[in-house]
Parts: sequence; C-alpha cells; structure tokens
Amino acid sequence: MTRATPIPDTMTIHVPFRVVKRGGRKEMQPPEGVEHARKPDNTLVKALARAFRWKRMLESGEFATIAELAEREGIAPSYMTRVLRLTLLSPDIVQAILDGKQGPRVTLAKVLGTLPGRWDEQLSKIRTRGAATLGNG
Repeated sequence: MTRATPIPDTMTIHVPFRVVKRGGRKEMQPPEGVEHARKPDNTLVKALARAFRWKRMLESGEFATIAELAEREGIAPSYMTRVLRLTLLSPDIVQAILDGKQGPRVTLAKVLGTLPGRWDEQLSKIRTRGAATLGNG
C-alpha cells in the first residue's frame, strides 16, 4: 500500500491588486497591463444623464435660466453649470464612459475640471489621465 502525500491545512494565494476610491466607494484595481472587464462608473454615468436632461429642459424653454432650474433641483447653480459642461464632451468620451472604458483614473472630479473645447484635445487630455482604452477620435 502506498502512502499519499499529505494535504496541507492552509494554502496561500497571492493576488496583486490595489484599492482605490472612486466616487466615494472603494474599488479593487488590478496591476497595470492586466486586462479585466470594466463596468461603467455609475457616478459618471449619472452625472452625464443629469447633464443631458438639464440641457434638454433648458433648451425646451421649460426653465429660462440655470439658476431657476438649479433652484427646482435643489442644488447650487455653480455645480449645475459644471455638470452641464459634460454635454460638451466628445462623443467618443461619452461612449467610453457609458461602456466603462474611460480608464480607471478618469473620475467625475477630473472630468468636471477644465477640459479643452476641441474634441481631439479633450481625448488627448483624458488619455494622459489614464484612459488608454478610449477610442480614436
């Protein structure tokens, strides 16, 4: 009769990742170069949806000014103005955000920062912020 190799009581598995904060929550991020399925950043998607909804409300004449709309929504007009700038993003950037391919370091705070008016310049600036997966404009 042969004796089997004993099975150890514990096993250690090394899984490289880091924890980053995104939109007020923590997210596990794999190391650079590792492909993984991304899901859309709900904070960015929600902000985009709000921006386009507000733009539609202003363009339809439902509200005459941003201040009027901001008062109804219960938010500061300055915040609404910053979020409304999302409607000026390149369609490629908007699609990348909706598909979850904007890159791990592209956050709402960074997108609300100053971006150029030209779409090709926006893509270039976003890419330097870690969004190498964005499509070509």
